[in-house]
Amino acid sequence: MKIKITLLTFLIITFVSCKKDNSPIAVDNNDLIKDAETNVIIRPIPNEVLETLDDSIKLYYTKLNNFEIWYDKENRADLINEIKLCSHEGLEANDYNFKSIEELESNRNNLNDEEMIHYDILLTQSYRKLANHLYKGKLNPKNLYSDWDLSKKEPSLSDSLTNAIKNKKVATLFKNLKPQDFMYQKIKHSLTLLNLYPEDKFEKISIDKKIKLNDTVPQIVAIKKRLKYWKDYYRKDSIITEVYDDYTFEAIKNFQKRHGLKPDGVIGKGTINALNYSKEDRIQQTIANLERWKWFPNKFGEEYLIINLPDYSLNYVIEKDTVAQHTLVVGSKSRKTPVLTSKISNLVFNPTWTVPPTIIKEDLTPSATKNLNYFNRNNMSIYDSTGKKITPEEWNPELSKTYRYVQAPSYNNSLGLLKFNFPNRHSVYLHDTNHRDYFSREYKALSSGCVRVEKPLELGNEILAHEIEDWNKSEIDTLIKRKNTKIITLKHNISVLLLYWTNWSDNNKLIFREDIYNLDKNLYKALRN
Repeated sequence: MKIKITLLTFLIITFVSCKKDNSPIAVDNNDLIKDAETNVIIRPIPNEVLETLDDSIKLYYTKLNNFEIWYDKENRADLINEIKLCSHEGLEANDYNFKSIEELESNRNNLNDEEMIHYDILLTQSYRKLANHLYKGKLNPKNLYSDWDLSKKEPSLSDSLTNAIKNKKVATLFKNLKPQDFMYQKIKHSLTLLNLYPEDKFEKISIDKKIKLNDTVPQIVAIKKRLKYWKDYYRKDSIITEVYDDYTFEAIKNFQKRHGLKPDGVIGKGTINALNYSKEDRIQQTIANLERWKWFPNKFGEEYLIINLPDYSLNYVIEKDTVAQHTLVVGSKSRKTPVLTSKISNLVFNPTWTVPPTIIKEDLTPSATKNLNYFNRNNMSIYDSTGKKITPEEWNPELSKTYRYVQAPSYNNSLGLLKFNFPNRHSVYLHDTNHRDYFSREYKALSSGCVRVEKPLELGNEILAHEIEDWNKSEIDTLIKRKNTKIITLKHNISVLLLYWTNWSDNNKLIFREDIYNLDKNLYKALRN
């Protein structure tokens, strides 16, 4: 294919070259274009080739005057290196034509003009695909989950590439495309740590009853070997004994802490389930978590509440400083808490509770049908479709979903003493609870979808101290004592992020949490299909 440069192209390139020293320049020899700095020939993309490209790929070339993009060796090397190392981000190099690119690059000096241009297009297509996957993930969560409400992320890839090519900043471009949050880096580091472990060939461990300190059971040998593999157990002399000794007891407690289990040293089903994860299981779990973090917002704001549902934890962060931490109870497997982002709109002290439809159907109606005292016992009023208050005796269970049920404010109200509202289509919020004993349990996926906060008045006080000048903590006590419902609208932005991740690393230690909604395996499978 013979390439000829038109007068118009000549003028464009000459104009560009006047604006920047390292821009391409036109030369008289056979109408070729060369890079001013490296003297490398830059080929124009023929119109008949451009017409075969989809609009987004065509845009990349339009922004660079329809010439080759990857003519510079340094830029190509940066792109190829990112493709080669994308496994560190949970991706696979061959999804981005790595084998073909590697072969073409090694044979680049022998390619003719037509082959060179098609190679350039392949690089551009691979760049677009990889850049998108690094920035917003390989999969779209809206296609996987009906209860995930995250804002769509759309990078400006053509403008970014234009600047990166001209300034030889392709490596920097890719660095900026990846999630910048420290937790993503911790998850990414855990993948590095996992890859250092040898291949494991352990069989599954099973127990009939809990194993306690000083018990002698044959499974202890397999448990010790598994603990040694995961670097919680270091002794060699007693590893083949069947006694659950003090040293193994401490190793189990350490293992339990790393896995979010109650560190009591008792080996129950939860501990055995965590021990039965293989290296490959954990790698797949980590890759799933890296994908999820690419879906999350790039910036959380200056002030935010970040919630990790599987960790049952809330962190209140102001200008990168964690000012409060709280334990949570989250939605059960059958009534999952949705993943979403929003902003706190107001705090409600002494809230009333209007029973939501799901609880009316699954809890209230069956209980009240058996015993009408359910309403008085729960301090609950009933309103018919006209808004008229009726007595429990007037209530018709067959029409139960047509009524509105409101629980009066009290310490034992289902919402407790304080509710944190934020707009969302799922009608979920953060709140206190009348089941305060749930926070001490190991498994805390127990709610009907909303998020229950331990010590909510402390969180409310922390928020209002930053919201209201000269705020006094005693004012909360006054509000609670009055027992009247009080709404305080927030004027400044506090983002709230209900997110989901099940592993990370901390000081070179692997940290895991139970996948309470069973999302990890299915997500990994979707990624690899």
